[in-house]
Amino acid sequence: MSWVMILRTVCMDELISKLVPQGIDTIINLAAGLDTRPYRMDLPATLRWIEVDFPDMIAYKQQHLEKEVTRCRLERVPLDLANLEGRRQLFARVNASASNAIVITEGLLAYLRPEDVAVLAQDLHDQPKFRYWISDLASPAILQRTQKHWGKQLSAANAPMYFAPAEGPDFFRPIGWKLVEFREFLDESRRLKREMPMAWMIRATEHLFPKRFAKMRAKWRSGVILMERF
Repeated sequence: MSWVMILRTVCMDELISKLVPQGIDTIINLAAGLDTRPYRMDLPATLRWIEVDFPDMIAYKQQHLEKEVTRCRLERVPLDLANLEGRRQLFARVNASASNAIVITEGLLAYLRPEDVAVLAQDLHDQPKFRYWISDLASPAILQRTQKHWGKQLSAANAPMYFAPAEGPDFFRPIGWKLVEFREFLDESRRLKREMPMAWMIRATEHLFPKRFAKMRAKWRSGVILMERF
């Protein structure tokens, strides 16, 4: 699965780099994990970057990165995002001091139930300065395949996966988020010359059986989405 993570990282990097010069002054990264974009990306020194994650993850990052220098203003917030009141207070605080903000949920939504994703989407939309939302999104077929091959390991780690809406990005539209860009991993892997193992079989199917390929592509659609509030 490393090729997917590489593509996801590059696509999100490119979207951030494209949006920041357009007046973005705040980025809030939910479930930031071991992300190091504030250290490695070419970002304005005035940009405010906020990382949110479990207290033990925040403590781990602070310990291991305390001697490193960030490219922008970095704030870390120890918070369990399942704490609805806590996250809503955080969102309101960030919104009050932001002009235009991007929300990032990299590798997060798949682990939430659809109803929890809908609540999160509403909480984000309630903040008028949260203009853009960048996330990854997979199809139901990919979720089913992941559960089949990795379900036991994910359950053992208390990290089962739930979210892969059949309607794709349209899931978010009734909550006030419209799709701006969908960077599909298949296209991006070709552009970046980082295709999956055995990619020649996919190319052969595309060439020999275009109708079958179109159905297969729709079934296995996944990538990085950029959404904007409306």
